[in-house]
Amino acid sequence: MEIQLVMCLVATVVCTVGMLAKNDFSVIGREAREFELGETKYYVIVICSAIVWQGFFLGGIGLVFCGSSLLSGIMIAVLLPITEILAVIIFNEKFQAEKGVSLALSLWGFFSYFYGEVKQSKKKKPDPEIEMDSSLPPKTLESNV
Repeated sequence: MEIQLVMCLVATVVCTVGMLAKNDFSVIGREAREFELGETKYYVIVICSAIVWQGFFLGGIGLVFCGSSLLSGIMIAVLLPITEILAVIIFNEKFQAEKGVSLALSLWGFFSYFYGEVKQSKKKKPDPEIEMDSSLPPKTLESNV
């Protein structure tokens, strides 16, 4: 949680300095006025997007903390194509070549990882006889009494 807070604060400071240098804060009002759905909805969308992204990054850190960094990476790889597809469906964005290449590469990486995992698990699959023998108690000498 602390790491996420520090990362977000540094990112906010860097972005704020950049926006101040380029005088981008004056453009926000103009973008809000020109937004098709209205000025109020523009600000609601900006604030909700910030909250959702913070939840996303906090979830990623939670996956690292409770699971592993590998699991976090897998979840991010899965969510990337889903995000692209939902953006095309919900926001009626054009599905351009860049999105197609990005989608293809992320799906390729995702399926390659799982293919490699399945292949590795088949190699390491224990022999059932060896596993059964090891679960039996060791042979003991029986005494004739």
